[in-house]
Amino acid sequence: MSTQRLSFACESVSASGTRSTAVHTFAPRALVVAGWTGRDTAAIEHHIEELAAIGVPRPSSVPLYYRVAAQLLTQSPDIEALGEQSSGEAEPVFFFSQGEWWLSVASDHTDRQVESYSVAVSKQMCAKPVAETAWRWADVQAHQDSIELHSRILEDGRWVDYQRGTLASIRPLAALRDGMPGVDAAPEGLFMTCGTLGALPNARGEGIRPAAQMEIELHDPRLQRRIVHRYAVQALPVVA
Repeated sequence: MSTQRLSFACESVSASGTRSTAVHTFAPRALVVAGWTGRDTAAIEHHIEELAAIGVPRPSSVPLYYRVAAQLLTQSPDIEALGEQSSGEAEPVFFFSQGEWWLSVASDHTDRQVESYSVAVSKQMCAKPVAETAWRWADVQAHQDSIELHSRILEDGRWVDYQRGTLASIRPLAALRDGMPGVDAAPEGLFMTCGTLGALPNARGEGIRPAAQMEIELHDPRLQRRIVHRYAVQALPVVA
């Protein structure tokens, strides 16, 4: 179990529309990274192919649930990664706290060089940034498909769109969560990232690519609110 404690401003909406926020502070107990979670078969194949272009082998089945060390979760605005071949992916993230499920946004930051020979190992190599705000899942489940997932990266000195879409592109989150091994116990501090969207290519035609800074966001147009988290990546030298 992780000894690091995370704090979330957890927002609930009452039947009358009144919003209230409570701070939940706890140590994450388990982290699962769900992969290959696209709802559209063609979209899944597109993501598989864009990863194959950088040497990542095809998955054995879809979706897959990767167990990752819980202590990799971080709310720090700065992370460190070995070398310059890592990059982030904005993902909705579920967590269980005080008897309820909550939704936030995280980045499945991944070592792309390691990913070319083992996706499971690559996901263990990097910190997983997560925002400091969350929404009660019961308040958004009915309109989850309208929730927008967005990321931007700092590239060539300016912020550019890196990913953009809605959760309608990802398998229904509750079904994805319920397929996770061990979910029946719903332990306090269980986290699961729920998959991502394809990267938007830049002018050079590059899709998945590293960046020194990344911003991840969930936007709920129905309730007119956003969760935003920005982090910077310091590349550590590779010493042989």
